[in-house]
Amino acid sequence: MTEREQPKFYLVQADMLPEIFLKVVHARELLTTGVAKTVSDAVAQVGISRSAFYKYKDSVMPFRDMTQGRIFTFNTFLLDKQGVLSNVLGIFANVGANILTINQSIPSDGVAFVTISAKLDNADITPDELIVRMRTAEGVVSAELLAG
Repeated sequence: MTEREQPKFYLVQADMLPEIFLKVVHARELLTTGVAKTVSDAVAQVGISRSAFYKYKDSVMPFRDMTQGRIFTFNTFLLDKQGVLSNVLGIFANVGANILTINQSIPSDGVAFVTISAKLDNADITPDELIVRMRTAEGVVSAELLAG
């Protein structure tokens, strides 16, 4: 691609966007979280056509989805059971994330606080999708994005 062909990006306040863009983002979130199983289900829930979804789905996304090359920090609470941390780290490995740091507290009341920092440059999912996968893993009490 030449310099002229490079896509341009604009940072726009969400309440200034046309409603269709926000509905497309919402439909993508429904699919990502598993609330909607198919595109047809997602678009029906948000009230847009499939053609509108497909027209904008790759061009409209939350700002943090555009932040390639940044470091993301995730906070998790994990049950103090053998293999739980290994399973969570396996999720990162399976999607192509590069783990930079892991910090685990000494477990208290059967739960350990674990902070994981990672680069998602080569990952095939977004930080939000990674959180969804972590939250559904056995032994994960909670998972959230702290920074990124």
